[in-house]
Amino acid sequence: MDRTDEQGIGMKIYQGVVITLEVIVLIIKMYATWFYSIYKFFVPPEPKSVKGEIILITGAGHGMGREMALSFAKLGGIVICVDINPTGNQETVDMIKENKGKAHSYFCDVTSRSSINEMAEKIRKEVGDVTMLINNAGVMPCKPLLQTSEKEIRIAFEVNCLSHLWTLQAFLPAMMERNHGHIVAMSSMAGVIGLRNLVPYCGTKFAVRGMMEAIHEELREDPRDFSGIKLTCICPYIVDTGLCKNPKIKFPSLMKILSPKEAVENIVDAVRREYHEITIPSSLYYINQMFRIFPRPVPLHIKDFLDSGLEAQ
Repeated sequence: MDRTDEQGIGMKIYQGVVITLEVIVLIIKMYATWFYSIYKFFVPPEPKSVKGEIILITGAGHGMGREMALSFAKLGGIVICVDINPTGNQETVDMIKENKGKAHSYFCDVTSRSSINEMAEKIRKEVGDVTMLINNAGVMPCKPLLQTSEKEIRIAFEVNCLSHLWTLQAFLPAMMERNHGHIVAMSSMAGVIGLRNLVPYCGTKFAVRGMMEAIHEELREDPRDFSGIKLTCICPYIVDTGLCKNPKIKFPSLMKILSPKEAVENIVDAVRREYHEITIPSSLYYINQMFRIFPRPVPLHIKDFLDSGLEAQ
């Protein structure tokens, strides 16, 4: 055996040892993270303060957007209320100010990238850099796909999905400069499981979850340190905001319709504890994760048994 062959064998042994060590380290990391996650489940992190944070909420003129604005203002946040309905938006701001909170009203069509950019520049000059972005605005066409018009489908994707990209492009750079911020996206249980009469809506909400996972990876894998930017994806079931016209629930005590106030209590808690993703109610998250490991027909039996969803408008 010549010297070249010996070097080749030595290199293969070295590479094998390195790979073995890397696998051992990987296993240790996985088990350590798993046990730490179990610990955090039983001992959740303390809620962080949002006092002084500049919190922008789209769709703040009613429903959950308004409740979130009121809740974060009570906690000391400076709330930027954004809505296409100036009357409802101003009402939210007035309610906050009546309670000695700080709030500002901005009219904006979130489907327009140029309008968002113009608004973002005004906010920087008049209030400051947004440190918490809550993409809450949404629409819900509820009918069979073949009865849904092109206009309804396009609006659903523009409001529920594309607007998230425009606001991220407008407000994320300042967060990255300071390595400080929090992005909150409203998805839905319709972004976790497919539901009849909600095909376009499900498409938009699945997309939101995918975008949040992808932007998390962009920030995590960037060589610069962006660990100070947190992301939270919210997946409520049915909330009584006026969007759900004809809910169908077989077991109301198990899967009741929540008021916006009840839902927002969970959302604010999740944001302050910096959870990555939650469902409302929280049990649905674990139920879905558990049944996803079974063959596809199995969870369909559970779905048929629960027999819940939305009837067509």
